[in-house]
Amino acid sequence: MDLEARSLQPNVKVVLLAKLREYKSDLNNLKSEHKRLASANSNQAARDDLLESGMADAMSVSANQRGRLMMSTERLNESSDRIKESRRTMLETEELGVSILQDLHQQRQSLLHANDTKEQLHGVDDNISKSKKILTNMSRRMSRNKWIISSIIIVLVVAIALILYFKLSK
Repeated sequence: MDLEARSLQPNVKVVLLAKLREYKSDLNNLKSEHKRLASANSNQAARDDLLESGMADAMSVSANQRGRLMMSTERLNESSDRIKESRRTMLETEELGVSILQDLHQQRQSLLHANDTKEQLHGVDDNISKSKKILTNMSRRMSRNKWIISSIIIVLVVAIALILYFKLSK
């Protein structure tokens, strides 16, 4: 018991070593009292007194040890409950972490897809810009062609009018 008490934590070791010294001194007192009674061949009453006092001491020590054992068992049960609760909390936290990682992965995929879509939209935007330029150029050419055709028609009408005028005036 002495070796076990010395190997414990300092705050517990001091208490246990003090109790151990107390128990050793009680044991030595009982041994000396036993020797005295055995050597003196005392009467039966002295023996009965000795046995009664020894039994009372043993019962109180036993009750004290039982109480400490009950407290230790209770602390151990409480610690086990706390460990179970901690483990449950840890599993819930891990499950939540996995869920969050899955959500982040999905969001990442969405962003990458959006980036691809953005690049495709830039390509479409470039094509629309080119088409707009082509249509603008075509519109200018059509406008110019209309003016040219209108000018030719006016020139032809004037020429026909002059020809008719000269032919009819003769």
